Amino acid sequence: MRPALPGEPVLVLTPARFADLKGWREDDPRPALEAFARSCALLAGRGAEEPFARDPRFGRVEDWRPACTLLGAPVQRAEEARERIEAALRPWLASDRGEPEGLFTGYFEPLLEGSRKPGGRFRHPIYRRPADLVTVELGGFDPALEGRRIVGRVQNGRLVPYPGRAEIDAGALAGRGLELAWVADPVGLFFLQVQGSGRIALVEGGTLRLGYADQNGHPYRAIGRDLVEMGALPREAVSMQSIKAWLAANPDRAPEILHRNPSYVFFRELALPEDAPGPPGAQGVPLKPGRSLAVDRRFVPLGLPVWLDTTAPLPEGERPLRRLVIAQDTGGAIRGPVRGDLFWGSGPEAEHVAGHMKSRGRYWLFLPAALDPRP
Repeated sequence: MRPALPGEPVLVLTPARFADLKGWREDDPRPALEAFARSCALLAGRGAEEPFARDPRFGRVEDWRPACTLLGAPVQRAEEARERIEAALRPWLASDRGEPEGLFTGYFEPLLEGSRKPGGRFRHPIYRRPADLVTVELGGFDPALEGRRIVGRVQNGRLVPYPGRAEIDAGALAGRGLELAWVADPVGLFFLQVQGSGRIALVEGGTLRLGYADQNGHPYRAIGRDLVEMGALPREAVSMQSIKAWLAANPDRAPEILHRNPSYVFFRELALPEDAPGPPGAQGVPLKPGRSLAVDRRFVPLGLPVWLDTTAPLPEGERPLRRLVIAQDTGGAIRGPVRGDLFWGSGPEAEHVAGHMKSRGRYWLFLPAALDPRP
């Protein structure tokens, strides 16, 4: 690993005990262990000496195999599952240079109405990944840039930025056969991209399941922050629902506000059954509602068990949220050593919680008991 620059975020791990985890005895970890087993299955094709992650503190593949074996075996009782976790893993409090508190949000799988063909109200295309989108992993050129990347396209022998949201909405990709479907609601399409996956109820019949394919390389910009700075919304009232309501009430200004976020997400069609619990996340395994967490993979490797301690805005009110989750996804807005985005599934309740969740909290990363990540 390269040394951190002054002021740069740094993941610090401090040893903890299971007794330090509020709610540990109340949570039933078995749903999370189902998700963990899917992540463990990916280790089967990797070499034993291969690093588990870029950060050497997380050990090698062989360090994780005993935990995968023990925790992947069938278990009948929640207490037995906790005992196995305590035997296989140890919690480490995560912090950013000693600050353990971070932001936790939620996301869900939205449902939009759409069509396989354009026409009438269905005028807004959902694009698949363009073939000319180029990703450059900078660590391959300079070890000091490990984990950083740039995205663009080649033009006259040079890599240039890919078109942003405003350019794409103006037709920069039109006529290239990239359309997967068309929808009627441009705001709904915007939030479909924010969520990174979703379903399209087709007027022709059936449902199109969409998963994240790639992104145009532009940084994500939170338009809720812009609305606060404009005085359009009070800071404490910002949620997906309040942003949607403001855009609906101000249709003449909606395109301008949406275009302030130049980030644009491309999708792929998923061959999933209607009853599949969730789309695949960045790790490539199906997400488990309420148990799959999106993280900043620069700091937290995918497949890692995590104890989450925050709050959730449930329909009946704010409630503590303390449970075992698995890092299985990532996102453009998920940045920092203590930052998480919890997948809530689909449906009205998932939309309510995900749309309102912006909670402060902490998390503990679980590592194999024999591994000590301290220098």
